[in-house]
Amino acid sequence: MFDIVSYGSKDMAMAPYGEYWRQIRSISVLHLLSVKRVQSFHALRHEEIETMMQNIRHSCSSSLPLNLSEMLFTVTNNIICRVALGRKYEGEREREFKKLMVELMEVLGNFVIGDYVPWLECLTQVSGLYGRAKRVAKQFEELLDEVIEKHVIRSDNEGHSDFVDVLLWIQRTNAVGFPIDRITMKALLFDMFFAGTDTASTTLEWAMTELLRHPSVIKKLQDESRRVARDRNHINEEDLCHMPYLKAVVKETLRFHTPLPVLVQRRCMQDIKLNDYHVEAGTMVLVNAWAIARDPMYWDEPEEFKPERFLNSSIDVKGNNFELLIPFGAGRRGCPGTMFAMVVIELALANLIHQFDWALPDGDNTIDMSETIGLVMHRKTPLTAVATPNNKN
Repeated sequence: MFDIVSYGSKDMAMAPYGEYWRQIRSISVLHLLSVKRVQSFHALRHEEIETMMQNIRHSCSSSLPLNLSEMLFTVTNNIICRVALGRKYEGEREREFKKLMVELMEVLGNFVIGDYVPWLECLTQVSGLYGRAKRVAKQFEELLDEVIEKHVIRSDNEGHSDFVDVLLWIQRTNAVGFPIDRITMKALLFDMFFAGTDTASTTLEWAMTELLRHPSVIKKLQDESRRVARDRNHINEEDLCHMPYLKAVVKETLRFHTPLPVLVQRRCMQDIKLNDYHVEAGTMVLVNAWAIARDPMYWDEPEEFKPERFLNSSIDVKGNNFELLIPFGAGRRGCPGTMFAMVVIELALANLIHQFDWALPDGDNTIDMSETIGLVMHRKTPLTAVATPNNKN
């Protein structure tokens, strides 16, 4: 399935380990997701998150429940669109783009029996699943081609304002010492959407779900945000390093609601022996991150949402502490976008809690915690809540 949607696995996430993978990873690490590049999008992140805050304020007068799931997907998608493509999609184009992204993730999350039982591959062939994947991939490719062509026409890309500009500049100047073609560019842009939109919005969605279930946690977060922001009504990125409880809430969300319950599959490169098991080279390896994160061997009360477990703790989400789960992978195949994702999640969550009080809709005493089945673990039903402006700020 990844071969179909990512140009024969030409993207960084699925490309086999080797010279090509090292080359495209260097592009991502040095030119697309470097510390300097991530910091350069500071104003863009604030602008999109503040737009979401304004939309929530406008909706407060009606006292009607807000569809938080939709709003969180929109804000993360808008940020990724502007960072990667230099624009966001609004109105009918926004709905079309969202539908395309949702269908893309659904396709990638489908169980392809031929991947596990090769002689049953014919069942997938006749099911129409590959045909659907090819249609979705073609639509996404047409969108990327349209964006790239507009970037080619509009300027010489010297400003490097978004990822397409950077990739065109690299292509034109051979800045990385090896040529990149249009397919490589589109494969890298696919990764930005695949890895950056759904996982971030899902993490925010589950974080808000747990906060609505635990009012005492919201109270602690609001106390922390008021202490940090003082008289300001918003939280800046500079404030985040002074908010340890916020970071603990995000870590606990990533533990308790792992965005990818089973990490992106890998292939064993050589024969190994692991705990008396012989694993042959070429074996597909699936890491059950969900089980690791809820293992009572490593966690006290693993089925409880307790951010306090991460206070005064050195455990991080960068692939150094495997008991926390490794939401961004680990080692040389770890996600280079970890810093970008974390700052978006923390900044959005901090402002949602700082600027508003939240409650369940009238008549709701509990929240449906059902999960979807797929590559990314979404809520089965949209999260709705009532927001009230926090006048204490």
